[in-house]
Amino acid sequence: MTVFTLSTLYFGGTAGQVRYSVPEEMAPGSFVGDIAKDLGLDAKRLITGKAKIFSKNGREYVDLDRERGHIIIRERIDRESLCASSMSACSFSFEVILENPIELYRVTVEILDVNDNSPAFPKNEIEIEISESATPGARFTLESAVDPDVGINSLQSYSVHPTDHFTLKKQTRSGISKNVELVLQTPLDRERQQHMYLTLTAVDGGTPKRSGTVKIHIIILDANDNAPVFPQDSYKISVPENTAKGTLLTTVNATDADTEAYAPIQYYFEHAGASINELFSINATTGEIRLIGQLDFEKSPIHELSVQAKDRGGLSDSAEVIVEVTDVNDNAPTMALMSYSNSLPENAPPGTVIAMINVQDGDSEENGRVICTIDSSLPFKIKSSLTDYYSLVTDSDLDREHISEYNITVTAKDGGSPPLSSSKTLSVKISDINDHSPVFEHETYNAFIMENNSPSLSVLSLRASDADLGPNARISYFIGESDYKGTPVSSLVSINSESGVIYATKSFDYEQVKSFSINVKAQDGGSPPLSTNVTVNVFIQDQNDNAPQILYPVQSGGSVVAEIVPRSADVGYLVTKVVAVDVDSGQNAWLSYKLLKSTDRALFEIGTQNGEIRTIRQVTDKDAVKQKLTVVVEDNGQPSRSATVNVNVALADSFPEVLSEFSDFTHEKEYNDNLTFYLVLALAVVSLLSLFTFGILLVRCVRATTGGSACCMRRMDSDDFRARNLQLQLNSDGPIKYVEVLGGDMLSHSQSFRSCLSPLSEFSDFTLVKPSSTLDFKDMISVLDVSLPDNAWTFESLQNPRNERIR
Repeated sequence: MTVFTLSTLYFGGTAGQVRYSVPEEMAPGSFVGDIAKDLGLDAKRLITGKAKIFSKNGREYVDLDRERGHIIIRERIDRESLCASSMSACSFSFEVILENPIELYRVTVEILDVNDNSPAFPKNEIEIEISESATPGARFTLESAVDPDVGINSLQSYSVHPTDHFTLKKQTRSGISKNVELVLQTPLDRERQQHMYLTLTAVDGGTPKRSGTVKIHIIILDANDNAPVFPQDSYKISVPENTAKGTLLTTVNATDADTEAYAPIQYYFEHAGASINELFSINATTGEIRLIGQLDFEKSPIHELSVQAKDRGGLSDSAEVIVEVTDVNDNAPTMALMSYSNSLPENAPPGTVIAMINVQDGDSEENGRVICTIDSSLPFKIKSSLTDYYSLVTDSDLDREHISEYNITVTAKDGGSPPLSSSKTLSVKISDINDHSPVFEHETYNAFIMENNSPSLSVLSLRASDADLGPNARISYFIGESDYKGTPVSSLVSINSESGVIYATKSFDYEQVKSFSINVKAQDGGSPPLSTNVTVNVFIQDQNDNAPQILYPVQSGGSVVAEIVPRSADVGYLVTKVVAVDVDSGQNAWLSYKLLKSTDRALFEIGTQNGEIRTIRQVTDKDAVKQKLTVVVEDNGQPSRSATVNVNVALADSFPEVLSEFSDFTHEKEYNDNLTFYLVLALAVVSLLSLFTFGILLVRCVRATTGGSACCMRRMDSDDFRARNLQLQLNSDGPIKYVEVLGGDMLSHSQSFRSCLSPLSEFSDFTLVKPSSTLDFKDMISVLDVSLPDNAWTFESLQNPRNERIR
């Protein structure tokens, strides 16, 4: 029947001690105890906690059935083998260890003795020589029987048969099995009987009783009156366990009062087992006892020897020799890992258990008292959780980016002099958590793209780094949601999510887009992910991809506009001004003007920078009335681009003269009368509209003057035309040369009307001009800059508070 006691102790994460009692020789699989019930644990806890058994001596006599929570016998247990000749309680201990969290329970199993051994004598036959002169009452020591069982199951009594001449007497010595002596009851007569045989029986107290027998052969000798005698019944010596082999321990000496024939004495070990004969030897003649083996205090602290002295007459005496072994510090501490985690997350809180270590030292007292230490500079500490058990725990915060792996050397040192120590190195890897955001190399980035780029052009390569590891450091790149003039920037550029390379998704036009900014996010692969944003400024660089555009003079398909120069014009007379623009920027928009062709190159020149056409000599009567100039406008790009324009000039002082000369110049084909009628009608209508407009402007100028505003009449320089003012230009003869009404800047879609009424032809021209909406001249010229001849005047409204447009 299994008996157990339960006592509960608390030390950190460890609690509990259970004690069971079981008889020896139980069959494997036999039930020892319900450990789950006795410890008050849920049976499932043994499974989830990966419960296991740990034995200090490495031998496990029992197993743990996790499913049922039972302790069962693993192999037959022989109490006599387990505890040798120990007369005290025999037991063994082990620990039950659970993980997550770590719990430790100590279990002690006491092995109860059963009567499974019969008393046994060391020899099959005992031979005794007894002198016939031995007197009744003489005692002869017999080798006692040995019964490994204990208590009532051990040797209890002896009996001898037959009992005609001898009886038995038992005596007990401290620490020694029961001895038996053969006592002579009646005198012997060698002449009648030289040999005598007896049967000695040893009986134990078990149920049923067990017994053992040995034959006693008695040889009757001639008279030997005195038996050897030891001066003392017991010898006691103390030796350290590191005593060298061959050392003389003690000398026993017995005396015999008989004559020389019987006096020589021989010394022997009585019923000595193998363990005694391996450690000690005795000189049969001198009685010297020497050490021939290696003593071990931890294995056996005391040895008991029985020495017999026998003379030639067969008489003997015995004495007890007790050898006490004293401990020396000859055992270094040993360490065994009970539980060990070689990986730890860097956010593990202080106090997290890394390993549990069992420490043993076979020495005693101070020699066996062990202290465990580790390097104090490490973020760990070691503490004692139970006798002989230490826990290695974290002592402060960890940072994998600072140190990713620790080699922790645990040193166990005993208290001996000198102390002995042992060490064990534990490698602990710190696993990564996502605690670092990606970091860009720069706070902002500037990217430059030449316009007219090819789509998928690589614009810029971004790179961010992350101090974390593995997926936590795997960075992906994304473009943030933002707009440029109502257009998502994701439609302008794209980014490779893995490499961080930014690509253009379209061909850029500097005249449309000069710069924009995007927000790029770098995000790691952690859970949850961490991210960092950076601003990338993209600048479009100009190319010379636009040729200059001629704004004045306006080229029309079927009509010709001519500039009139009086023959009385002086040198430097301003004929007209060629106005051109280039929508490129920088040096790509620097324009220069050249006179490519001219009817008379000696008469006109053009300003290289301003496009003004002036006379370079006095006009003579010999000069042809009809003059045609071809002007080329060229930008400063590489390579340069250009545009040409034809300028018609009439050298005349009267309309009829001009009209006669330009009739064939203006039209290559004859006009019918109907066309002439419609042109004259159109001229009349436009003239009336012009006069009406001029009148309105004059009235407003007078009102402005009355209200404190200025209205001026002045000669116009080449830069005095503005888009939001009404312009009226008159030649020296009085008729309106042209009326131009402009509204809005170059980017506006509002309509602009220009009326050109030439007095030089009977076929008066009427031209309606609608500016192309495809030109985007933002921040460019917003006015037609036209310089009139010196005799031309401009009436300009200097103040238009409401910025009114005249259509």
